[in-house]
Amino acid sequence: MKRLSLIFSFTLLISQAFAADIWVAPNGADSNPGTSAQPKATVQSALRQARELRRLKDPSVKDGIHIIVKGGTYRLFEPLFVRPEDAGTEGSPTVIEAAPGERPVFSGGVAVTGWKKAPAVAGLPAAARGKVWVADAPTEWGQVQSFRQLWVNDQKAIRAKSVNGDSMSRILSWNHKDETCWIPKPKTGDISSLQGMEMFIHQWWAVANLRVRSAKVQGDSVLLSFYQPESRIQSEHPWPAPWLSKKTGNSAFYLANALAFLDEPGEWHLDSKAGKLYYWPRSGENLASARVIAPVLETLVRVEGTLDNPVAYFQFKNISFQHATWLRPSREGHVPHQAGMYMLDAYKLKIPGTPDKKGLENQAWVGRPAAAVSVKYAHHTGFEGCRFEHLAATGLDYVRGTHDDVVKGNLFRDIGGTALQAGVFSDESVEAHLPYNPSDAREVCTNMLIHDNLVTNVTNEDWGCVGIGAGYVRGMRIEYNEICDVYYSGISLGWGWTRTVNAMRNNAITANKIHHYAKQMYDVAAIYTLSAQPGSVITRNYVDSIYVAPYAHDPHHWFYLYCDEGSSYFTVKDNWCPAEKFLQNANGPNNLWTNNGPMVSDSVKTEAGIRPPYQHLLKEKVISSNWPINHKEP
Repeated sequence: MKRLSLIFSFTLLISQAFAADIWVAPNGADSNPGTSAQPKATVQSALRQARELRRLKDPSVKDGIHIIVKGGTYRLFEPLFVRPEDAGTEGSPTVIEAAPGERPVFSGGVAVTGWKKAPAVAGLPAAARGKVWVADAPTEWGQVQSFRQLWVNDQKAIRAKSVNGDSMSRILSWNHKDETCWIPKPKTGDISSLQGMEMFIHQWWAVANLRVRSAKVQGDSVLLSFYQPESRIQSEHPWPAPWLSKKTGNSAFYLANALAFLDEPGEWHLDSKAGKLYYWPRSGENLASARVIAPVLETLVRVEGTLDNPVAYFQFKNISFQHATWLRPSREGHVPHQAGMYMLDAYKLKIPGTPDKKGLENQAWVGRPAAAVSVKYAHHTGFEGCRFEHLAATGLDYVRGTHDDVVKGNLFRDIGGTALQAGVFSDESVEAHLPYNPSDAREVCTNMLIHDNLVTNVTNEDWGCVGIGAGYVRGMRIEYNEICDVYYSGISLGWGWTRTVNAMRNNAITANKIHHYAKQMYDVAAIYTLSAQPGSVITRNYVDSIYVAPYAHDPHHWFYLYCDEGSSYFTVKDNWCPAEKFLQNANGPNNLWTNNGPMVSDSVKTEAGIRPPYQHLLKEKVISSNWPINHKEP
């Protein structure tokens, strides 16, 4: 009997040890115990099981909990919410990871099926007739789902627009008082009756999405007016305003989101009123077998604690996050201030001057775009070997109240906004030019390490976003990453346009490889900084190949390194780039620039960028090989 008791106790210990591994598979069931043979069906159920093990202080969690996810696509109907109760400890972390050799996808999208050749449809261009396919739009609770992106076999389709390819038109004028804009009449003809139309406009270092309220055709021109609130903000804010220049051309634009614009392969249009989705397939696409995904969730994962009860020691490994949309532009328009931060209010001061800057002539309050994965009030979290792909706004965002986090060896690709972002930029209630320095330092994102990630083909919808963006951060280390095929700057560090010492300090941008950037926007650099950051260093980075932006407001206003307003207490040294084309604009004190340019040792070029064991990522990078490159100017 004693022997049987020992055997039972030993068996119980083994089962408890294995209980810390919770398995998930597409063919599982949430009623299952979560073993490899009987896995759960959803990560939410596995996370609940892990939470209960911790609540009950089960001995199996002594060395941690691993939620092991088998390959397949897991459609999320709401964001996966990681709470303080899910926190691990240094000796017992919680890890959500892929099963060995498999690639699970956390998706916020829905498959669109049942495609058929479209019949004759009123408003469809003659060139598209017989070539466009139609399917029922995805619905929920009897309502057509809203989305602004569509992926066909993992390639982003193009929301139907008034111009073809990469071309754009030019505005004729902008009336700030009346909040109206004159444009040339599109080739599609009379657009006065089109509903749901948007204007996408290029202006200096940002773009804007404006919902068109009316389009009045007069001869060969059209007078546009817009919906509020974006109409007022767009016409009142001074930076960056619509560009008007006889020398370099007025702001470029196109119109989007009308069936009348669906006139080339790869374009799509959602008719929400009729509940129909139209698409003109590209060469080689067979909609009878194609995988067509419409994103309907804005956020896939929320890791969120509180200041006094944060999430801790929680990691993701080898998970793919895909198919997130962003709907604010469809609901309220989108008028960014810089780096994708959209303006909630903005205007020019009649009498210049603020408490921090006597000569400041503008005010702005900004909001923050949605992120596919959002982290707030957390520490010792991490993402390793993950893939952030096919996303509409920000990929991964460490918003505030985080410390000692690591993001390493991940792929960020095909993202509409900024790939990876960290730190407060401005609270919505605080004017954007005022320095941020909270009384509780725990609010500041501190000691974050971002290394050996590939950032490629990002900012492809909001062109004014950046590869890696950081606001008010402290002890931030961005090193050994490769960033390419970006529409604006590679790395942006800082916020506030202020010389006043604030929450930022001791940040380092080291040994990154940044190339093929500034595809559409200028006033740009591979590495761009703002405001006072004592003890901060930019060193041993390799910068090359700035795209020729076809609609830049100033075709010469591109740089390799750029310390902008208020940048202070920086050391910038030993960075390789093909020419000494730098800008130090309205900088503060104590910046040290030394040995930057083509004279720097070639060893900087060979040592920068992604290191082993992460170089397998390099096969994933995107470069627009047919896009021209800027060279040294006389």
